[in-house]
Amino acid sequence: MHTDFDRCYRAVQAKDARFDGWFVTAVLTTRIYCRPSCPVRPPYARNMRFYPTAAAAQRAGFRACKRCRPDASPGSPEWNVRGDVVARAMRLIADGTVDREGVTGLAGRVGYTVRQLERLMHAEVGAAPLALARAQRSQMARVLIETTDMPFGDVAFAAGFSSIRQFNDTVRTVCDLTPTSLRQRARTRFDRDDTVRTGVMSLRLPVRTPFSYEGLFGHLAASAVPGVEEVRGGAYRRTLRLPHGTGIVSLRPHPDHVRCRLVVDDFRDLSAAIARCRRLLDLDADPEAIVDALSADEGLGVLIAKAPGQRIPRTVDEHELAIRVVLGQQVSMEAARTHAGRIVTAYGSTINDADGGLTHVFPAAADLSDIDVRHLAFPKSRQRSLASLIAALNDGDVVLDSGCDWNAARNQLLELPGIGPWSAEMIAMRGLGDPDAFPVTDLGVAVAARQLGLPATLRLLVERSSSWRPWRSYATQHLWTALDHAVNHWPPKER
Repeated sequence: MHTDFDRCYRAVQAKDARFDGWFVTAVLTTRIYCRPSCPVRPPYARNMRFYPTAAAAQRAGFRACKRCRPDASPGSPEWNVRGDVVARAMRLIADGTVDREGVTGLAGRVGYTVRQLERLMHAEVGAAPLALARAQRSQMARVLIETTDMPFGDVAFAAGFSSIRQFNDTVRTVCDLTPTSLRQRARTRFDRDDTVRTGVMSLRLPVRTPFSYEGLFGHLAASAVPGVEEVRGGAYRRTLRLPHGTGIVSLRPHPDHVRCRLVVDDFRDLSAAIARCRRLLDLDADPEAIVDALSADEGLGVLIAKAPGQRIPRTVDEHELAIRVVLGQQVSMEAARTHAGRIVTAYGSTINDADGGLTHVFPAAADLSDIDVRHLAFPKSRQRSLASLIAALNDGDVVLDSGCDWNAARNQLLELPGIGPWSAEMIAMRGLGDPDAFPVTDLGVAVAARQLGLPATLRLLVERSSSWRPWRSYATQHLWTALDHAVNHWPPKER
């Protein structure tokens, strides 16, 4: 979008918050870059330049606006609706892959050489992977400086910097303030009741409106695995398995943001934990585009008008979601929770939760490589399906992560015994975030389609769904909201 000057300029003139995260506006006279919705008076058009990312603006010598904080805007929805190599790389960078594995590891994940990947990233987003990771580190550092009392040395390494000097130089360059000045300035602007001294980090996760969170949080609550997930005090809570340890997150929805309270074993995992929470709640979606596209269908129009801004209930761990989908084949949601709970109790690592009843972290696929059939109280055919999936995940025959190729993952899953189109589409939709996944054989989709007068046969419903592309995952979520089911109750009713 940043290449369409007229469209970007109109968005800036209108101060349209819907475009926050799509691009940033750089001002030549002040050398500052802003969100499109920045409340200050727009500069003259001749003094404006548009960049696709904050990293591209920083690379061109601009620093972030202190008023609208463009580096803290929602992420661009573009990277979540595309399956090309640049979008896959952007999702992996957001998950912290560059900080953990370097650019070489990132390139290996997407199947390109470092030189090829850097050339593609420069051409499309105006910055190399290292610059994008640097912008992400600076944003993480800013959050820690402003919302915690952590010593600056701890902030530097928690944000991913390799030295205090690098941390200080980056903060001064990006924010035009020293870390000390940034913290002093923040004391009068932010609620700092929850600090690192209590072991809790509290922050707001920005979200594009409209945000109909009832179906999202209702689904997460209804399918919660005992010990791993719970609803307490109006918040959804769950444990996290992270690159350097474990964590516990509490997520409380509001109409324009989600309040996140996070505890981690290792502060180096903060960036990855926040990225995974955003992915779990699908917070970088573009609800306006989805509403515009799906409202054109007469059958869906009533549902869209009733609750625009639905999000997909996704996952913090693609392997966990895949295993839970297989456990949920041909059984009720309650039975699936029971099966998953047994496995968690037997193979999940324990965790201490001072604020609630969480007891375990969902086991990694490697922890289930020698799973005992005594813990699998379902038919042998499904036991074989689960064992085949676990083996394929451990051997690398099935690759499921934030940067994988969606269609390749589908094909790999369909080659496994007992995994059919429903399972593959559910994993693509909720695990991988493919916006056009469509589990047409899902019972809830079929029931809702009949209620709305949509085609009753699978073939005709698939044909009808062609007009919903590329948003069929969101059409599925809207169809689920038509059901009288626990997934639509938030706060959840007592079990």
